[in-house]
Amino acid sequence: MEKKNIDWGNLGFGYMQTDKRFVSNYKNGAWDEGVLTEDANVVISECAGVLQYAQTCFEGMKAYTTEDGHIVTFRPDLNASRMKDSCERLQMPVFPEDKFVEAVCKVVEANEAFVPPYGSGATLYIRPYMFGSNPVIGVKPADEYQFRIFATPVGPYFKGGVKPLTIRVCDYDRAAPHGTGHIKAGLNYAMSLYAIVDAHNQGYDENMYLDSATRTYVEETGGANFLFVTKDGKVVTPKSSTILPSITRRSLMYVAKEYLGLEVEERQVALEEVKDMAECGLCGTAAVISPVGKIVDHGTEICFPSGMTEMGPVTKKLYETLTGIQMGRIEAPEGWLKVIK
Repeated sequence: MEKKNIDWGNLGFGYMQTDKRFVSNYKNGAWDEGVLTEDANVVISECAGVLQYAQTCFEGMKAYTTEDGHIVTFRPDLNASRMKDSCERLQMPVFPEDKFVEAVCKVVEANEAFVPPYGSGATLYIRPYMFGSNPVIGVKPADEYQFRIFATPVGPYFKGGVKPLTIRVCDYDRAAPHGTGHIKAGLNYAMSLYAIVDAHNQGYDENMYLDSATRTYVEETGGANFLFVTKDGKVVTPKSSTILPSITRRSLMYVAKEYLGLEVEERQVALEEVKDMAECGLCGTAAVISPVGKIVDHGTEICFPSGMTEMGPVTKKLYETLTGIQMGRIEAPEGWLKVIK
């Protein structure tokens, strides 16, 4: 299929309407078969559950053109499983995991002309999401839901190359114990907007959220997990029941151990020990790994030996290995790449 006439090398990280999206409706206790449609508009009641009580969740993933010309997605089964967890926590009907993966493939195939070519630095971002669609005025779960997937081509998250981030320790809490921090609920992101805008206004790129119970342990940022490298080369990620289980983080930890032979550890990370780390990064779908150069804790600066001007050596190797797997330059573990075409 002939590609769309898009300046792939200059794409930003934003929304561009593509040809098709998938829509399925839940009514009378069951999901319909779903369809691909050209209509990008969502029409719902003014009293829809999503508008009144924020009953919505979403996922984020990408499709890539590999070095040998195939179009693939990266571990979509894990996105399906995580959305199942989100739905169960929010009292929403689970969209079947196998149907989720099938629908992702259908959307990518239908928008093949928008999948950026290999080597362009761009990818096709895929956004599955679900929301309560029928009128709800009492505080209760909706009875009807809509599951949708759209796709949009995006450029590199960091245009012009990776630049180390400056982060502040945030005074606001991201998630409460036994709350919704471990799922991808829209409401989690809504409540983080004030803190991220405030951080930007203060000259910081992101927030470091601490555990809300003791405010002594590192959790995550508003949209990415932390990854640290100790001075003796161990890869460490924070462990908490209120951290979103990042698919990128889990993949990086596997790569660190199985591909690079590094020691890995998922455990509580005290803010007090961050100053002794050699490298720090944020990991997520959008950028894979973003290096952190400096963390500011109420005026006290923590600067990492590696990362002030570029990625640290271990972080860089992790980034290169995982993106190499995603792009087909390095052999992937079984089941990691779902070949669509």
